[in-house]
Amino acid sequence: MKSFFSKGPVVAILLLAIFLVSEAQQCRPSGRIRGRKPPPGQCNTEDDSDCCKAGKMYPTYTCSPPMSGNTQAYLTLNSFEAGGDGGGPSECDGQYHDDNTPVVALSTGWYNGGSRCHKNIRINGNGQSVVAMVVDECDSTEGCDEDHDYQPPCPNNIVDASKAVWKALGVSEDNWGGLDITWSDA
Repeated sequence: MKSFFSKGPVVAILLLAIFLVSEAQQCRPSGRIRGRKPPPGQCNTEDDSDCCKAGKMYPTYTCSPPMSGNTQAYLTLNSFEAGGDGGGPSECDGQYHDDNTPVVALSTGWYNGGSRCHKNIRINGNGQSVVAMVVDECDSTEGCDEDHDYQPPCPNNIVDASKAVWKALGVSEDNWGGLDITWSDA
């Protein structure tokens, strides 16, 4: 009995360390922004994109969930072409990309300041797999302004994909827009 209690401080320190590590792996909102009503015709709703709503508070994130061999995420649909709902040119290269090319934007934390630019990721969903190149950031820190096509900030767990990715995953067009997936660096 005495040896169990003598290990009490060691056990307490171990439990505290586990708690602190798990807390550090949490990705919590870093702030909020208040939505503004877009000027008429300024929010592109292609691909069922949302427009900011005046007065609504939107969470912002500087982080994304921790990476693993198969990181859980939510796949969304984005046009990377000029005039598409993606807004301006891609962050990685300042260019637009054909929607028939498998390209993606990652939430701010996963985009990691551009460290994944022009690198491939493997996306698994709908029983299929596809490799796509990272060309853009799905901004989780800002939104509801002209630079972001008056769309809200991205959630922290988004892989925003071109039509080519959705086609490669075999998802019927009437189901494009949102899909639970896993992804990893390729």
